[in-house]
Amino acid sequence: MKENEKVFITGASSGIGASIAIEYAKRGTILGLAARREEKLTKIKQQCLDAGAREVITYSLDVADQEKSNRVCQEFINYSEKGIDIIVANAGIAYSDHLSSGDATQINQTLITNILGVTNTIVPFIPIMKDKKNGKIVIISSIASFTLPAFFGGYAASKVAVRRLADTWRGYLKKYNIQVTTICPGYIKSELTDINDFDMPFLMDTNVAATKMVKAIDSAKKTYILPWQWRPVIFISNLLGKRLLSRI
Repeated sequence: MKENEKVFITGASSGIGASIAIEYAKRGTILGLAARREEKLTKIKQQCLDAGAREVITYSLDVADQEKSNRVCQEFINYSEKGIDIIVANAGIAYSDHLSSGDATQINQTLITNILGVTNTIVPFIPIMKDKKNGKIVIISSIASFTLPAFFGGYAASKVAVRRLADTWRGYLKKYNIQVTTICPGYIKSELTDINDFDMPFLMDTNVAATKMVKAIDSAKKTYILPWQWRPVIFISNLLGKRLLSRI
């Protein structure tokens, strides 16, 4: 960790994004927090200041909006004296496919938010990272990028896409000393999982998950899967085919 790190996090108003923000706040960082829900974002800002953040700047943002995303990213770069150390692209949604409805609205919204939301909020930071030859890019994917979750094909596809983005960017950006980490959480207690009415194997506390994620970023992990119990499940399924994962 370096002094006065500048960290930008999307989807920071609740769940994983909020918990990661508080983890970084404990280090005395300068935080840029973006989310759609301003009221919740204001509460997280205060929690981050209480936890020790040096400064917290909040942005009301729908990451699917490319023009506004670019404007917000540039505002944070300018505010933080032409610097960015870590960008965490966490914002995302998890709508079911609703295939039987004949209406593609929800699946399209999932794909747009979860894929374009990542590119909209990471790409604007890459030129300054390349110029300074320093930076960490973090993309929150999901274990769904390895599994076959029933009724959530759009969500799974979006998480495969962003994991593949990270894999392809990593090699190119390495020569500029830019680290790319993909985090693939399983079921983490949050607003997204609170509405689930089915069993969630290996459900993990959000704050515990955030601590582990930040440690993985510090350790320059390429792909980090948590909770750990998912790792052997995914490994075995790759040997046996996808039937095991589709059942889980």
